[in-house]
Amino acid sequence: MTIDWAHFTPWASLAGGVVLGLASALFILINGRILGISGIVGGLLPPQRGDSAWRLAFLLGMFAAPAVFHALVPAQYITLPSIEASEWLIVVAGLLVGVGTRYASGCTSGHGVCGLSRLSPRSLVATGSFMGAGFLTVYAVRHLI
Repeated sequence: MTIDWAHFTPWASLAGGVVLGLASALFILINGRILGISGIVGGLLPPQRGDSAWRLAFLLGMFAAPAVFHALVPAQYITLPSIEASEWLIVVAGLLVGVGTRYASGCTSGHGVCGLSRLSPRSLVATGSFMGAGFLTVYAVRHLI
């Protein structure tokens, strides 16, 4: 196994993890709600009176964050991701993720970050399933296909 040292970013990854953990902890402490994206979006369908404003504000903040990042960070420090897949494959993958979050009663971030920190047995099983499927997929793509 070789490490792609040009794209190995442990400090940025650590910082992102710390920010995500703090945001999740503050969200549950302040609002008493779990910071899972699928649950936040799912709560908008159908919208409930008095509960939609914070959900919409959260989602707008998520979509606005890249624009704010690009406005604040000098261009030489920004690298664009490269996705080596067709548009159709990305759409199918997105739909499969959506179906999976409904079956798993939450998304990977909801179970992995918020559920495990609350010692949820369901989240432990879900996160183990996500990780196991990911390990098997990487093994199959790299060694069997």
